[in-house]
Amino acid sequence: MNRSIPTLDRADQQILAALQSDARLSSAELSEKVNLSTSPCWRRVKRLESLGVITGYHARVDPVQLGYVVTALVQVSLIQRNLDHMRVFEMAVRPLQEVIACYSISGEYDYQLIVVAKSPTEFGDFARAHINACTSVKDVCTSFVVKEVKSLVAPPV
Repeated sequence: MNRSIPTLDRADQQILAALQSDARLSSAELSEKVNLSTSPCWRRVKRLESLGVITGYHARVDPVQLGYVVTALVQVSLIQRNLDHMRVFEMAVRPLQEVIACYSISGEYDYQLIVVAKSPTEFGDFARAHINACTSVKDVCTSFVVKEVKSLVAPPV
């Protein structure tokens, strides 16, 4: 993928920072925050969306409030590092709702997953049924989050 990085001026950066802080801002509130009139501000937001800089708007939900008290960082090695095994693994984890993130990584392991579960037992059952049972998986190493110090929300603008 050879995409050029769009040029963002100070107003674009202010818009992104404001929306990352509160995506529920109305056009009027956003334009006031960034000191632009409503129409130019709205056009800038639409431009940022069309460029793929803004990819969506989301509510940040606390997993603990939904009963997910276990967060596991799962590193996975495949039997072989080839496209067939990668496709099999990625197709297996993509539909799993408990897997809230999956990254293809460099280093000793091939993938890093972030998995949530409602209990350690539930995580163990999930891992055995969906991760360890995947025919492309060779090795799994799991660490459990003890305390969230900082979470992924948005890149700096």
